[in-house]
Amino acid sequence: MSTVKLTVNGKPVSADVEDRTLLVHLLRDHLGLTGTHIGCDTSQCGACVVHIDGCAVKSCTVLVGQADGANITTIEGIAKGEELHPMQAAFRDNHGLQCGYCTPGMIMASIDIVNRHGGDLDEATVRQELEGNICRCTGYHNIVKAVLDAAGRMKVAQAAE
Repeated sequence: MSTVKLTVNGKPVSADVEDRTLLVHLLRDHLGLTGTHIGCDTSQCGACVVHIDGCAVKSCTVLVGQADGANITTIEGIAKGEELHPMQAAFRDNHGLQCGYCTPGMIMASIDIVNRHGGDLDEATVRQELEGNICRCTGYHNIVKAVLDAAGRMKVAQAAE
């Protein structure tokens, strides 16, 4: 057993966990943050994407000890109160979700894509960047539209800050 200290969605967290505990299990089982989904346990699907120190990471590939001291953001931590994050709003407005299982991971990965590429995004780039996230319900068309829409919304939101 080890004690890990993290900041999760802006709040300090301390947990005693087995050394082999995956971050996704700490988030879901110990902290009750079930928006981070477990789709495959093999890092193939991307349903478990969270941000560690601002970078998108598949949380099923990270041991909690590796994240000790890190700042973790999950899907539950991106909205500002009742106001959706621009990516969440764009997914809603562009029908970028179907059953919703992949949506949290898609949104978290997409925020990272926009943060890294800024306004230099096109459909081909978004599709290539999302290759590590699997959606079994769609052909990705509306997801790509949502990401491109959100890129503009995020730029406007950043300019307003």
